[in-house]
Amino acid sequence: MRAWVVAVLGLIASAGIASAQTPTINIYNWSDYLAPETLAIFTRETGIAVNYDTYDSDETLEAKLAAGHSGYDLVVPTMVPFLARQIKAGFYQPLDKAKLHNLGNLDPATMAAMAKSDPGNAYAIPWAIGSVGMSYNVDAIAKRMPRAPVDSLALMFDPAILAKFKDCGVAFLDSPVDVLPAALLYLGLDPASQSPADLKRATDLMVSLRPFIRKFDSSGYLNDLANGDLCLVWSYSSDGLIAKRRADQANKNVHIRYVIPKEGAQLYIDAMAIPKDAPHPELAHVFLDFLMRPDIAAAQSNFLYFQVGNKAAEKFISPAILSDPAIFPPAELQKLLYVGSLAKPDFDRQRVRAWTRVKTNR
Repeated sequence: MRAWVVAVLGLIASAGIASAQTPTINIYNWSDYLAPETLAIFTRETGIAVNYDTYDSDETLEAKLAAGHSGYDLVVPTMVPFLARQIKAGFYQPLDKAKLHNLGNLDPATMAAMAKSDPGNAYAIPWAIGSVGMSYNVDAIAKRMPRAPVDSLALMFDPAILAKFKDCGVAFLDSPVDVLPAALLYLGLDPASQSPADLKRATDLMVSLRPFIRKFDSSGYLNDLANGDLCLVWSYSSDGLIAKRRADQANKNVHIRYVIPKEGAQLYIDAMAIPKDAPHPELAHVFLDFLMRPDIAAAQSNFLYFQVGNKAAEKFISPAILSDPAIFPPAELQKLLYVGSLAKPDFDRQRVRAWTRVKTNR
């Protein structure tokens, strides 16, 4: 890799792009979504500096990409529905696979799943794979409801049950594509349904829960949960497990658990892709190849508690991580996981309006 990086930097310099300054790549990623030292190692090994910005929702990223000239070389959209429709809209440039020498490390099953939205795996590589479920404060929930259904969607979607936890703080992700499918599933409906009638039922359910919800948030809830300021969150698996670690490290007697509900949970794949107008696509390929290195990929899994879709990395991943069913679900749990679907534009608009209704409690 080092020889190739030197060659790339030589080409960039000869083109006058970085002859008088340090070559720099611009990355836009979710908050709390990169293992410590990753960027330092990359810069030390390649001589490439990194500008690293963060966001807290796919909608924020999509708005920047839609406006054009974002200035970013790499972004991390969720595969479905965001990356899938963004590929159709021409937001990204194809990968030059000849420059990705570590591509063979990726898990064939993950690549096959991604190919359903990215035919031929032309535009993206996997970054993180996890689920959307429930993170809760074990003691706070037990105190208010000793026999709470902590393994069931009822814990968060039954109004009579959720009301018991209003005082200790309830939050949902600020993301209709991550919440409304679960509401549909709780109602016994297809989580992938695009029926207006089903959407209304799910929306009505969420409106009935609104009096007991402290906030809708897709990033800050992690620290609130770890600090004991929230007791129940509809969350991403990685965030719930990071909150548990932070709570344990703080020694505040806050015990957090993340659960995949017995009725099922949505599986998500976040991927890395290069915007069509990226200013430094050559450097983006250097960074992607670096991330696919087994030791670097494993560092992400070990610190952030998600799968990385990198088969070669597994020998570097902690046995405790590999054996954690919340991160690497066994076969029986995998049967409960479902993948989101790409919605028709009209349904997308209806869903956005429905979510506004939920958040404004109207």
